[in-house]
Amino acid sequence: MRIAITGAGGQLGGALSAALGPGHEIIPLGHDALELGSPTAVEQISATGADLVIHPAAFTNVDGCAREPQRAYTINALGTKYVALACRRLAAPLVYISTNEIFPGDSENFYVEYDQPRPINAYGRSKWAGEQAVRELLNEFYIVRVAWLFGGERNFVRSVLRLAASPPEGGIRMVDDEVGSPSYSVDVADAIARLIATEHYGTYHLVNSGFCSRFSFAETILRLAGRADTPLTPIKLADFPRDSTPPPFTPLANLAGGALGITLRPWEAALEAYLGSL
Repeated sequence: MRIAITGAGGQLGGALSAALGPGHEIIPLGHDALELGSPTAVEQISATGADLVIHPAAFTNVDGCAREPQRAYTINALGTKYVALACRRLAAPLVYISTNEIFPGDSENFYVEYDQPRPINAYGRSKWAGEQAVRELLNEFYIVRVAWLFGGERNFVRSVLRLAASPPEGGIRMVDDEVGSPSYSVDVADAIARLIATEHYGTYHLVNSGFCSRFSFAETILRLAGRADTPLTPIKLADFPRDSTPPPFTPLANLAGGALGITLRPWEAALEAYLGSL
């Protein structure tokens, strides 16, 4: 199968290329090959002749989205619309990568696939708009929501390790009232590869099992990296001013994937595997 992957140079795009490359022809669509957010993207993707399109490319800087909400909509909403239109021309299914941030974070339970989205920030709103575009234009699609992705060159894990190498005065401060589901890009890519083989279209939460706060995530990173002696202080979201408003509690439940036998290992085991690969 010919599979086009947008954002092929990103941490999930790269993991997808590695997971799917052995059995398929991969068509990487990086920034230089695709003007995401421009109507020309329809022709650019259509010209690949792909049998399946996977769309992880996005404007993912959540604070940047808050500062530039129109840009967020142009790339994440309109860009996804153009990818979906190309899939219509190709008669090809689409895998759209969405996010936990479409939820408000005011629940006390895991969010399941069909809970009602109600994003509270510009990034979440733009990604939810992308989901709606996919549903409006296509019949054959997978919407895959991920969260707290790590596995490439730039992610939370590497940021914590950099801070540990040269701790700021007073040590590292991490919020303990933002809770989510860390997701290892390698595990997510493997789960997506298994999902597309089923042809069971629909909405999925593909995240490593379990959940934690940002503080607990950082604490586990430092412990597994042999840096448990690094000073680490819990703070509250209110103590950490930023442009975006993160949803405070968004663990995702993998009900739909789990029903197909597609599950991901606990996030702690995935983190240990990632650290071992560095």
